[in-house]
Amino acid sequence: MKDKTIDYVLRATWQAVARMYNEEAAKYDATMATGFALLSLDKEDGTPSTTLGPKMGMEATSLTRTLKSMEERGLITRKKNPNDGRGVLIYLTEFGKEKRELSRTNVLKFNEKVKQHVTEEQLKNFMEVVEKINELILDKNIFNSTEKLQ
Repeated sequence: MKDKTIDYVLRATWQAVARMYNEEAAKYDATMATGFALLSLDKEDGTPSTTLGPKMGMEATSLTRTLKSMEERGLITRKKNPNDGRGVLIYLTEFGKEKRELSRTNVLKFNEKVKQHVTEEQLKNFMEVVEKINELILDKNIFNSTEKLQ
């Protein structure tokens, strides 16, 4: 374990999680990105397309591809934003709401399984560490430092 860097462990773990979700999503002719998008969309009031990318941490081109695929599959519809004619709101269709519930169930199942194998304290510590890493990154406090490596 001492040879593994923090970023290596984070990356390897995230890749394993993504692979797991993609394998499950493939059973329903979907992807993890589709499931994540379904969960990121407001169930009733629609979601502005401009807020979806940052919310999901996706680049515009990947998000555009994902949304196009979702629209083709009948999971979402796009409508002009009545409050801003330049914008578009994305709504879940009834089929999209069904698939959103399936995605939600799978996420909850993953969370429950993890909670069965780690203590509440371990999970709390993990969340604190991840939160601290995110703070350091958001504060641009990693590479702007004048501190030297030891």
